[in-house]
Formats: sequence, structure tokens, C-alpha cells
Amino acid sequence: MANCIRCGRKLPPMSFKKICQWCVHHEAVQRGEDSNAPQPVMAAPWVRRGEASITLTQVFFGANLAVYLAMAFASRSVMDFPGDVLYWGANLGPYTLSGQWWRLVSYMFLHGGLMHIAFNMWCLWDLGALCESLYGRWTFGAIYLITGIAGGLASVAWNPHVLSVGASGAIFGLAGALVASFYLGEFTMPRFALTGTLRSLVFFVGFSLFFGFVGGMFRGIDNACHIGGLVSGLILGALIARVAPDPNALGRRVGVLLLVGLVVAGSAMGVQSWRGFPMRFALGMPSLSEKDPDQLISALQKKVQRSPDDAASHYALARAYFAKRQLAQSETELKRVLELQPQNTRARRDLGAALLAQERPKEAHSEFAKLLTQDPKNAEAHLWLGMALAAEQNPEAAIREYETALQLDPQAEGEYYVYYKIGISQAQLKHYDEAIASYLKEREKSGDDADMEDALADAYQAKGMTQEAQEARNKAAELKSQGTD
Repeated sequence: MANCIRCGRKLPPMSFKKICQWCVHHEAVQRGEDSNAPQPVMAAPWVRRGEASITLTQVFFGANLAVYLAMAFASRSVMDFPGDVLYWGANLGPYTLSGQWWRLVSYMFLHGGLMHIAFNMWCLWDLGALCESLYGRWTFGAIYLITGIAGGLASVAWNPHVLSVGASGAIFGLAGALVASFYLGEFTMPRFALTGTLRSLVFFVGFSLFFGFVGGMFRGIDNACHIGGLVSGLILGALIARVAPDPNALGRRVGVLLLVGLVVAGSAMGVQSWRGFPMRFALGMPSLSEKDPDQLISALQKKVQRSPDDAASHYALARAYFAKRQLAQSETELKRVLELQPQNTRARRDLGAALLAQERPKEAHSEFAKLLTQDPKNAEAHLWLGMALAAEQNPEAAIREYETALQLDPQAEGEYYVYYKIGISQAQLKHYDEAIASYLKEREKSGDDADMEDALADAYQAKGMTQEAQEARNKAAELKSQGTD
């Protein structure tokens, strides 16, 4: 059955005309012909009339905004609170795939910062209103939730260790549904207007996906979530346009939504089977490693045997080996992870750490350099490279890497005792004044530490400051006797 070249409506079967009767009539009226004949009004196949003045788009918009304001009030910031989103219901593989499936819904109403929610709500306001007017309130709501869940599921399948928040998965779902329906459905708008809307939607999708694939300043965009929402939206929009365009045919409309919902649920079970085991261990590993690390390793070994190409299982086993200081076995598993996933930055970082722990600093240096090639602004990689350089007896280069790490992430100092490490390298260069200043800065930030007091005593002694050196040694001895190191 052909379509009208003006408006896209279906032409009658066996028709050799290219323009439908409605457009013929409309153009005649526009030319001043048939002025006495009323122009027929043909509503779009699925436009609902007479619904309440408050739209579901406004409800979703308000819910997102309310959650954001609550988070801002709790954290006393309106700009950025990435660390808080997990506790508010962010989507993260180890939690979601360990039974907290509600996170596939809650993550849609969370945002990590002001710019994040501003862009998403701008898109939701426009796309949501258009989608709701075409499909009706409850169909629109179902599309929003189903595609948002599909996006979250794609995120934990592809990036299980990455926090995912935001309405963008559902927004991409709306865009996908509109693209499919504009292409396959009937609308009472001129073809040129329909084409313009379709082009705008395709541009929005392409533009967003492109910048999602670009690294550097655009890190943090979850393209897996976007693609999951987009694909599920395309499927829903196509099925509604072809199978259930009439909102009054409730059975067909519900059948389409139920079918796609069941496919998403089945996909969730598939992802659970694929990713769930290592994710559950990721949550339970600290306690199980302490209680019975051999049991943990045994269970992970069985998982690896059953799924030899499961990178997540190999990575979990590598971490378990590392915790038991079985470094050679950990190294083997990490290399297998990198064979399966060459771009896995966590595995490469851990491989470098395992090599460094085995006193193989040159090989560790090589892994950290590869990591920085993948992600030049990775503060942790610069810090680990500094440790490798220090082990290679290259203190000047080590100091440069430590300082770069601090510039990229000032918070790294507390976790890794960076100023203490800088002080060690400065002492090796016999820059004792600078070393003493670094040790004192570390003590101010991290508190007392026996090893640091010993290093401080050595620096004082090298400067001829005997009294200060003795005081530092006495303090180190006291801390050791108290079990503080």
C-alpha cells in the first residue's frame, strides 16, 4: 500500500494516485477553489483528546526535579554530588545484579550534577510533550519506563562497574519511538513538517551518540544506556505504528507493551546469568575473603572453568588471588582479562600493581604507560607510574608523576600518602628540606605514622638536626609499641 507524497497517509489499495484525497482537497482550498466545501479534519491515528491539563511529561519532569533538590539539600550542593548517587539508587552492576532490581527504575530519576539534569530535562520537556500527544498518556508512560529500564540493563551488561544515573536512557527511548513512528505511521501534518521533525530527532540521536563515544572532556556519558533505550524505543514505536496505532484498540496496545516488557525482563535474566555471579562476589568479596578466602577462590575457579571467556569472572578471581598475595596467579588472570578486554583500565592498573608487588618495576612501568595512553588524565595511573619509577631508582621522574597525580585529583593524597612518597624521592635526591616539608604536610593531612616518623628522623639526621631526629625516632617507637603503623 503506497503513501501520499504530501502527508504520508496510506493511499487506498490499488490506487495509482500519489496524493491522497485530503491533500487534494486541502490544496484546492489553498488555491481558492472549492471555497464552499469544508476541509475535513482527520485526527492523527493515536492522538488522545480530553485528558487532564497536567500531563505525565510534567509529572516526570517534576519527579526528576524533586529528587534532584532533595539530593542537593542533603549534600548541601547544587552543582555536583557523584559520590551520593549510589545511596539514592544509582544503577551499578554489583548492586543491581545482586537482586536490587529497583535500581533500574530509580536511576532514571537521579542526576549527578546541575548541567546533567538541565540538559536531560530540556530534552524531556520537548520530546515528552510530543510523544505524549501522539501516543496518549499511559502509553507514553509505559514507553518511558520500559525504555529507561532497557537502557539501564544495557548499561550494567556493558559497563557493570560504572555508576549510571539520569533520564537519558528513557529520553533516547522516546526519541527512538518517535523516529520509528514518524517513519512508519500516519500523521495529519504535511510531509515537509514531518520530515523536518524526523531530521531533528535523527540529528539529536546522532549528535548525542557521537559525543558519547568521544573520550577526554566527554567522559562519563553512558552510551550503552543510550543505545539500550534507543533500540527498545525503535522497537516499541514500530510495533505501535504498525500493530496498534488506534488507542481505542486497548487489547492490541497493551499486547505490544506487554510483549516488549517481557522481552526486556527476559534480557534481564540473561544479563543476570552472564554477569550476576562475579557481581555478587564483587559485593561479598571483602567479607568472604576475610572469612574463607579459599572458598571464594574455589568458587571463582569453577565459574572461570564454566565460562572461560567471561572477563568479569577472571577479574574477580584475579582480585581474590591478589588479596591472598598469590601474585603470580593474579597476574595470569589479569593478562587473560586484557586478552578479552584490551581496553579494561582497571585490569591494566591491577596488573601493573601485581608486577610492582613482585619487584618487577620495568614491566609495571610498561603497563602504567599503556594505561596513560588510553587515559592520559587518569590520576591513579600517574601515581602508580610514579611508584614504578621510584622502584626503578628514578626519583626525579617519580616526583613529576606524583605531582601530576595531585594536580589531576587533589583527593588522591589521603588514600595513597602521596606527600610521604614525594618525601622519600626527595630524600633520595638529598633534597632534605623539601623532604622534611613533604613529610610534615603528610602528617598534617593523614595523622601520625611510624614509618613516616622514621623517614622524618632520617631527613633530620642528614641535616644535622640531631634533637629533632631523636624526637621523631622516639615518636616512631611509641607508635610501634601502640601498634600504629
